[in-house]
Amino acid sequence: MKLRWSRTLALLPALALALGVTTAPAAAARPSPATTPAGDASPDPSRMAVSSGWNNYSCKPSAAHPRPVILVHGTFGNSVDNWLGLAPYLVARGYCVFSLDYGQLPGVPLFHGLGPVDASARQLASYVDRVLAATGASKTDLVGHSQGGMMPRVYLKFHGGAKKVNALVGLAPDNHGTDLDGLTRLLDRFPGAKDHLEGLTPGLTDQIVGSDVLNRLNEGGDTVPGVHYTVIATKYDEVVTPYRSGFLDGPDVHNVLLQDLCPVDLSEHLAIGLADRLAFHETANALDPAHATPTTCLSG
Repeated sequence: MKLRWSRTLALLPALALALGVTTAPAAAARPSPATTPAGDASPDPSRMAVSSGWNNYSCKPSAAHPRPVILVHGTFGNSVDNWLGLAPYLVARGYCVFSLDYGQLPGVPLFHGLGPVDASARQLASYVDRVLAATGASKTDLVGHSQGGMMPRVYLKFHGGAKKVNALVGLAPDNHGTDLDGLTRLLDRFPGAKDHLEGLTPGLTDQIVGSDVLNRLNEGGDTVPGVHYTVIATKYDEVVTPYRSGFLDGPDVHNVLLQDLCPVDLSEHLAIGLADRLAFHETANALDPAHATPTTCLSG
């Protein structure tokens, strides 16, 4: 029994890291987060040190871009580090851009998205309401990486989000869960391992193929009426496996594989959310389809 538990404990950190590492926070250079704990979006001047222009609560959407964009980080991510590439990219194109922290665990700084997915969706619901109130807009657009592309679907389906969201763009989302190339099946070989992991970080086990959350989310169809869906995936994704499990079925869905646009794009799960300019260009196309331009290897 002691040997079995030692193997379990050795497995858990590897599984946790594989399930959700989406950023590598650099604490020394990291700007202060722009949201308060538990997803509270109340402006806090002392913490709004993001110099590249997002989380500016005085921003008013323009006629060209009439909806604020809310960025939803992935597991182990946060409201700043996950978006050091995409947020400035969208701000430079005239969008009012916001980001939140969600899924915090007590005593765990910087690394978020670890709490239960349904509770995180409720945090997102509260944040959307605050952003809409601040900007005066009637709807928002959501862009999420990894869990941040899947979790908003829980908000849309179960927490009233469909009336407040125009579009959801998912960058390597785990819409139908992940098996981590079979790694998650190892949990069944160690009695109590899955329960132990769920007790520590329920946001991880909620993302495993066949979880109760995912079964409930995808029952009856992948989409809800009135929302435009875009999924941007990479065939080199080592976290969401198989990568096509991120794709959605249903009306008003646009599934994109980066390598269909540029065969030499080598981005994997991390890079697609942090630095891939083709993914950023496709995101901009999804947010403003009337002015979309072809995405090629030279897009940026």
